[in-house]
Amino acid sequence: MSKRHKILHLHSTFDTGGKELRNVRLINEWGREVDHAIVSGDLERRGAAALIGKKARISWPKFPSLKGKPTPGRLVALAKAMAGYDLVCTYNWGAIDAVMAHTVFADAFKLPPLVHHEDGFNEDEVKKLKRSRNWYRKIALGRTAALVVPSARLEDIALNVWDQPRTRVRRIPNGIDTRAYAAPPKRDILPGLIKHKDEFWIGTLAGLRQVKQLDVLVRAMDWLPQDWQLVIAGEGPEREALLAEAERIGVEDRVHLPGFVANPAKLVGLFDIFALSSHSEQFPISVVEAMAAGLPVVAPRVGDIGSMVSSDNGPALVDPVTDAESEKALAKSLSRLAQDPATRKRMGQANRQKARDEFDERRMIERYRALYWGLMQKYPRAQ
Repeated sequence: MSKRHKILHLHSTFDTGGKELRNVRLINEWGREVDHAIVSGDLERRGAAALIGKKARISWPKFPSLKGKPTPGRLVALAKAMAGYDLVCTYNWGAIDAVMAHTVFADAFKLPPLVHHEDGFNEDEVKKLKRSRNWYRKIALGRTAALVVPSARLEDIALNVWDQPRTRVRRIPNGIDTRAYAAPPKRDILPGLIKHKDEFWIGTLAGLRQVKQLDVLVRAMDWLPQDWQLVIAGEGPEREALLAEAERIGVEDRVHLPGFVANPAKLVGLFDIFALSSHSEQFPISVVEAMAAGLPVVAPRVGDIGSMVSSDNGPALVDPVTDAESEKALAKSLSRLAQDPATRKRMGQANRQKARDEFDERRMIERYRALYWGLMQKYPRAQ
């Protein structure tokens, strides 16, 4: 009987963000084929764990802290803890010390291959990447089997800023079950909030964090007719500030924050326009979800958004929101679409088709399986 593969996943947190939800989707897909050991650097932030299916084989091993100075002793401890697996998967800057430990001590401790995943940057690197982190990444990534990125921009950074060889960098766009977004949603899916037949919704799915600039969408409601509502599904530290901003400009009755939605396929179809206002994105999965639901997208041209949406949707995108004028441009784009149902329908249909053609999750899952299983077969763990 062939042995079951063992994969170690190292996350700084295991909250319900994009990288964690993708990780959960792959874990659920592979069911009992793999034993998955998951490490969350912050034990209080493991919300994505609730979405792991019953068939998945999961453990939460004790692991050295992912935070701290990269001293030799700490790197040795991290390296020792990675031994005994078939594959190590690390995620973003929060796990980079483990990547460094692997590069330095892989031979000494006979460590398995490591795949590092980069999905984007924290608020402190939104405007400009830190030179010290770029230097550290160049060294830390020196022995990785692969560096996986979801977007063309991150691929360019990996190749030309972090100086990674072409053979190491793999771009795997995030995918979703696009067909799940075709069914008409129920109007009362959100507790305490019902979509009435005589109103329209601008909606978004986002963590309530500063980098998302959701206050821009709140202020944009002042440009929209009274029958338009704003629904921001997500949780985060900016919740009270957003409610206060809505009250300040007098639109509190049209701004709704229902919290995190575990199954966006049941909600997104209620939106009439999907909107983003972030000043930093890479390959936002929420845009793919909106496209699959047949929605037009209003957003800044950041990350890969410009190439993600259909060509029909291109005119609804705006320059990155950095000042009052660019904020006004986003509000005007929302206002124009709100008054043009025919254009909304045309853009939405084109987006749905592109999502099905290019961003269905089957393609994503197949590419991850080919990468992970290829490495585990090439470097088999000793019995």
